[in-house]
Amino acid sequence: MLKNNMGETEPPSRQNIISSGCGAINYDFLAPSPSFPIRISIKEKAKPVYKHKFPVSDKANEFRKRFFPEATVHNWNDWKWQVRNRIKDLRELGRIIQLSEDERSAVEKHTGSLPIGITPYYASLLSETDFNQPLRRTHIPVNGEYLKTPGEADDPLGEDHDTATPGLVHRYPDRVLFLTTGFCSTYCRYCTRSRMVGENNGEYSFSVTQWEKAAQYIEAHPEIRDCLLSGGDPLTIGDDKLEWLLDRLRKIPHLEFIRIGTKVPVVMPQRITPKLTKMLKKYHPLWMSIHFTHLDELTPEVKESCGRLANAGIPLGSQTVLLKGINDDINVIKPLMHGLLKIRVKPYYLYQCDPISGSSHFRTPVEKGIEIIEGLRGHTTGYAVPQFVVDAPGGGGKIPLLPDYIVGRDGDDLLLRNFEGGVYRYTDPDGTLGANKIVPCA
Repeated sequence: MLKNNMGETEPPSRQNIISSGCGAINYDFLAPSPSFPIRISIKEKAKPVYKHKFPVSDKANEFRKRFFPEATVHNWNDWKWQVRNRIKDLRELGRIIQLSEDERSAVEKHTGSLPIGITPYYASLLSETDFNQPLRRTHIPVNGEYLKTPGEADDPLGEDHDTATPGLVHRYPDRVLFLTTGFCSTYCRYCTRSRMVGENNGEYSFSVTQWEKAAQYIEAHPEIRDCLLSGGDPLTIGDDKLEWLLDRLRKIPHLEFIRIGTKVPVVMPQRITPKLTKMLKKYHPLWMSIHFTHLDELTPEVKESCGRLANAGIPLGSQTVLLKGINDDINVIKPLMHGLLKIRVKPYYLYQCDPISGSSHFRTPVEKGIEIIEGLRGHTTGYAVPQFVVDAPGGGGKIPLLPDYIVGRDGDDLLLRNFEGGVYRYTDPDGTLGANKIVPCA
């Protein structure tokens, strides 16, 4: 069973002090050159130089001092400490949050997969008193999780049906979904794979042996050019094992590029260590899709984690699930999309919430997503406009949905509506698009 592989990487906040043994810095490394022909040696009093220091926001630091007073900043910035000290049960949750009766009773009755799991860092972003705060609603259970409504299913996307070998889903012609682990550092209550994540010794298990079988399947299918690593969260895997997997996949000649789907840079940004990014950049072309939910997640720590990944040459895209009462408002989504661009993340997908069992309290009408896209397109830069998609139940795959900008036809002219509602003519003599629409009278 592949767990979270703690202990396989150096803490991200380890301070590397550069100095000579005698307390002086020696600059003898300068080599002669036409512009600097003389080799010199300069002695000066050494000053400690701390490399790769990770930021801690005032809010997180206050939270640490209040609820984890024994933890130093060094502990706090150690991703392994964050994993070990996750909030996982009612007692720990009640210590830091004033739970509503709905939350308390839902936590008490929970069993099985999709357990409670919140890193101390991410817990610092949750409201202590407001049970309607968006981030709190996405990570603390309520009794709505236990109500199954029509159309919901444990595996609504039919991933198990499309599993080619354990842990490998082959649905699209040229790409595969590679499930690497069932572990996440923090569990979202609307998770598409709620049936399997956090499960101990159940139907779903993961191992290096299983990874090898999946890699062999990819090798045997030259049509596969793209592999998405997901889970669980691949970035909870230790550096050595993750590198083993990346190296194994990179040796497959027809596999053109690899993607990693993750929320770790958002819920445990301390995981993005210099050691990790140095390793990842060896396996380009490597892309990353990062799960963001709300503007409140865009902290100094997350800016740092995304900056480190971007500086390693990894293109970053966002994935956001549309959630009722949480981010289903243009005044929430637009600032989030703008904020993502500022930390070098391109808005990629806006998902209609999948109909997993017990998710009706999160789902919006589909038209809400189209309304939000219409509120973005033309009103802000195109870079800030994600694709709105419905992942079709039963294994139909992602289906993009757009506002309807086609008004109809008038002779050889295609009539189009712009973002302001104005109607414009585009001469299109050989076209038929819009011919089936009745143009309203002026």
